[in-house]
Amino acid sequence: MFHISNPKDIKEGKITDVYFNRTVEIIRKKKIDRLVVAEVRAKEFPNGYEWAVLAGIDEVAYLLEGLPIKVWWMREGTLFHPLEPVVILEGNYSDFALYETALLGLLCQASGIATRAARCKKVSKGKLIYHFGARRMHPGITLMIDRASYIGGCDGVAVGASAKLLGEDPAGTIPHSLILLVGDTIKATSLFHEVIEPVVKRVALIDTIGDEKFESIRVAEKLGKNLFAVRLDTPSSRRGNFLEILKEVRWELDLRGYKNVKLFVSGGINEERIDRLSSVADAFGVGTWISNAPVIDFSLDIVEVEGKPFSKKGKRSGKKQVWKCTSCGSTWLLPFSSPAPSCRCGGTTFPLLKLSIDKGELTEPLPSPQEIRKYVLNQLEKVKSSTFYVKNAWKGK
Repeated sequence: MFHISNPKDIKEGKITDVYFNRTVEIIRKKKIDRLVVAEVRAKEFPNGYEWAVLAGIDEVAYLLEGLPIKVWWMREGTLFHPLEPVVILEGNYSDFALYETALLGLLCQASGIATRAARCKKVSKGKLIYHFGARRMHPGITLMIDRASYIGGCDGVAVGASAKLLGEDPAGTIPHSLILLVGDTIKATSLFHEVIEPVVKRVALIDTIGDEKFESIRVAEKLGKNLFAVRLDTPSSRRGNFLEILKEVRWELDLRGYKNVKLFVSGGINEERIDRLSSVADAFGVGTWISNAPVIDFSLDIVEVEGKPFSKKGKRSGKKQVWKCTSCGSTWLLPFSSPAPSCRCGGTTFPLLKLSIDKGELTEPLPSPQEIRKYVLNQLEKVKSSTFYVKNAWKGK
């Protein structure tokens, strides 16, 4: 059997830490249930990130729909900051207590993956980013990982089932194994060209057996205008100065009239390498760096009891709202009942947290993955570009 939770059990609140079961039992037997407001927020982000991308809201909606509570959340794909609540729940505590474990799990991992994907897309300066990390994680969560990577900014995913869920075509080339089976790069590429439908772009993998420069020339001369790109997945033990290898391949292709052939890079790709290679490379296949992203460490805390601000120490009590300026992107964390703030830039401010479930019913349809991705990309355009990875994730490495 596969060790995968039954979706029905998740929906019914059975995938939960046992202390919630015991707490609900006490509440009901002693009749001490209370109307509360609880918020989901992250105190800080991994590696000193200044912002993160909210993901997993679609699954949270499915989880909480039907419960007799009210839920406010930020739109999926919103770039948010530490201490800003992204979800607010209001109702009798026993009505949602059993769902805290699953709710946090849905948000924490998906948001971590979407954030990494967005950071890769931002540092690529507009180059194509494809997610190739399904093989690094449990297949039971492949669809979630690919969806989060796509809405975070990736241009495509490799798994067919994931692409179908997204309403996109899967992206991929050929594995090294096909080249090894036939013993030659040109022969393997030619077989692909003969068998696979023409709508699929021809991308030749050129580093399995021979030198990248000469293999690139060979496949370009063989496929001519049918060749869309060459892919370099060169092992680290053979890379040397990888940027110079890319420049050399680019030079040789251009010299022979193949300027339209793209350079696709994969294998151990992260933000730092994307930034370093994007001056020459046209596309990147990113695997483990995205799929194994650190989670956004959300927690759920009660902040009001029976209409009165009340929270544990270390947490700010009271229901809150996050406001954002449409012009400069500044945000404010204010008491929920506070009026809209004024921005020094003169831009209009609007609330990020909107009532999304009222008495168990969704207040409006959820956006498509394409709409969410477009929303993320629009926000990324306003985020300052910087080599943030140098002082954070890779410092001292």
